[in-house]
Amino acid sequence: MDDQWRYLSEDVRPPRSDGPGGGGGRVLAVLVVAILAATMFIGFRAELPQWAPFANSEIVEAPYSMPPAPTLDAPAVNATVRPALVHISTSSRPFGLGAAGSGIVLTADGQVLTSHHVVKGADTVTVTDVGNGEVYQATVLGYDSGADIALLALTGATGLPVATLGNSGEVRIRDEVLAIGNAGGVGGTPTAIAGTVTNLDSTIVALNAADLSRKSLSGMFEIAAPVSSGQSGGALADRNGSVIGVITAASGDPDQKSATDANGYAVPIDRAMRVVRQIRSGTPTETVHIGPTATLGVIASNAQPTGAGAKVEAAVFGSPAHSAGLLEGEVITALNDRAVTTIQSLHAALNMHRPDETVTLVVTGPHGNRTLSVVLTVGPPN
Repeated sequence: MDDQWRYLSEDVRPPRSDGPGGGGGRVLAVLVVAILAATMFIGFRAELPQWAPFANSEIVEAPYSMPPAPTLDAPAVNATVRPALVHISTSSRPFGLGAAGSGIVLTADGQVLTSHHVVKGADTVTVTDVGNGEVYQATVLGYDSGADIALLALTGATGLPVATLGNSGEVRIRDEVLAIGNAGGVGGTPTAIAGTVTNLDSTIVALNAADLSRKSLSGMFEIAAPVSSGQSGGALADRNGSVIGVITAASGDPDQKSATDANGYAVPIDRAMRVVRQIRSGTPTETVHIGPTATLGVIASNAQPTGAGAKVEAAVFGSPAHSAGLLEGEVITALNDRAVTTIQSLHAALNMHRPDETVTLVVTGPHGNRTLSVVLTVGPPN
């Protein structure tokens, strides 16, 4: 407020005397400005200092202090959030490999929010509800692999406890939080780990331990807490027991982390729910896939030079691509008149389609350009 008062002092000048009534308007303007400034001061400080806005005044600073935020009660928050969580286990063909994670119940009839990488590549998804102990089979309603968010539906679920969602836009650095999930993928009572928010906009490169794939994730909450595998898809809760994020990743080697250098990362709940709303709308986008995954059945890489297309390394035996005659070494350059420049653009194009749809591929190879019609089939989630 010192600057405001100084600004007023510099604007106060003696009334002009170069004409009849020449100073009256000036004095009125000064008084109006002074009154407005005083009103602003009252609004900010909630009290007016000693009134002496002009010469030889002393500005009195009114003491102001924010009451400390209440400390997070970890047992109480855990007891509030835990019934609305689920344990997730998956398996995939042909070797029965599986993964485990966590999920957050959004609706009483069994819509569950989780991390995409928990269900990536899964042929079957089994969910155990923490609130009632029941086991359900789940289907993947949709996902955004770039945001690492997926939405599941539990078959036959009714009356499930539902999580209270918070507002991630209100989260601040140093806020106390609780990360709750299926640590280690062992089931049973979810593990609750307390920590503080240390960054609101982290960018990380996450390694999927199941398939060793890497993904860049941005806009993440960073938490100073030893989050561990199996908690992915679980809840990051605030002191009110509201879910403000979806746990996604942990830093470093979990076997060598200490409580002092461990970090966890979570997708803010507002961003996660934007993906959920898009999935519920039934309208796919380049990033959000709806329903069962449509697949060509190819293993591909980025063609060289960069931007030339998606190079076919192999067409899986019995897959749509194999049946259509797609050959190793050919480069996919378009799908249904949409340019394919990279693997990512091929995935984006396939996101817009569903199993049993027919697409037209433009490919180039040793024999020149040609077109192929391919009937897509069902594949595991991206």
